[in-house]
Amino acid sequence: MAQATAYAETSSPAKPRDITILGSTGSIGCSTLDLIERNAADYNVIALTGNDNVSLLAEQALKFGAQVAVVADNARYDDLKLALSGSGVEAAAGPEALVEAAARPSDWTMAAIMGSAGLLPTLEAVRRGRHVALANKECLVTAGDIFMAEVSSSGTCLLPVDSEHSACFQAINSEASDNIEKITLTASGGPFREWSVEQIAAATPEDALKHPTWSMGAKLTIDSATLMNKGLELIEAYYLFPVDAAQLDVVIHPQSIIHCLVEYSDGSVLAQMSSPDMRTPIAYSLAWPRRMWAPTERLDLARIGMLTFETPDLDRFPALRLAREALEADNGITTVLNAANEVAVDRFLAREIGLPGIPSLVSETINAVLRDGFKQPGSLDEVFALDTHSRELAHSLLPRISAA
Repeated sequence: MAQATAYAETSSPAKPRDITILGSTGSIGCSTLDLIERNAADYNVIALTGNDNVSLLAEQALKFGAQVAVVADNARYDDLKLALSGSGVEAAAGPEALVEAAARPSDWTMAAIMGSAGLLPTLEAVRRGRHVALANKECLVTAGDIFMAEVSSSGTCLLPVDSEHSACFQAINSEASDNIEKITLTASGGPFREWSVEQIAAATPEDALKHPTWSMGAKLTIDSATLMNKGLELIEAYYLFPVDAAQLDVVIHPQSIIHCLVEYSDGSVLAQMSSPDMRTPIAYSLAWPRRMWAPTERLDLARIGMLTFETPDLDRFPALRLAREALEADNGITTVLNAANEVAVDRFLAREIGLPGIPSLVSETINAVLRDGFKQPGSLDEVFALDTHSRELAHSLLPRISAA
């Protein structure tokens, strides 16, 4: 991926950047628009997309003067069209419209549609050879080789938005890859960091949604509670940065102040630090290669007093182990992992399975796919076929998991 120059300009861009936000109604999209509003002279909003929150999507489109607003749910098209009536903002709906929005000319695209649903629109933005801020880790978890090949062939500048990967991007800068010995991603440990196995087994969706440091959407918050999110981030880091799987590690850091550590061949370790606010990495990608002011809490290390670190407990949080094993398998298993996890999280939130049922369903689905003797997907169509097959298997295995 393209790396920042050592000394980037800090002034405002010469002309306003045209901006597309895929997933504007989610937490990442809302934070992006918050930054744009505070720096309105530097940005023009071209296209906004949302899942099914029509009222918020319409409000955003009207406020920022977007050319088009797209709702993913076809059934909400009439509602969106009515909300935008007479405004001059074009209304559209459905998966194809999401891809068309991503194809509109713009300078910078925020790819923040969560899950595998974000793959096709994000790929379309990548193919346009623009700056793409990647907040959808599933693009790489599901189709990493294919996705990165598109990035390379299009000349797209891919800017990581996850706090850990943005931190790593900043710490690596233009360093030669053979100088990097290790990349360590930090994890808060989630709401169950100090819970016993028995307590975790009894956890409710309400318990799991109480993240101690970050404000995120429901799916991402549940992934953080199981540490699956950190496993997915390991896979993402493997594709983003010039390291092998063995050079990637995770450490629990409950204060969420240090977001990534990069260790070099001379023993130096560079760490990026900031308050746990997603507007910091979003601002870095939005203004890159410059920096912009962001209304985030400034660090007061004397007040914080202590930063602590722990080794992840894979007995209590087996999802992290499953993700690492899927990465090391290197044969499409990460596609299966992601699909089964999306099914499992959805069913946990619906109270059909308990929290331990999430890694159990993922593991059972991976084993079932391996018994089928599948081959590594070599095309996007094969990725989608494997994704669909894995979801069907996961649903078929649900009765066994819920009865356990």
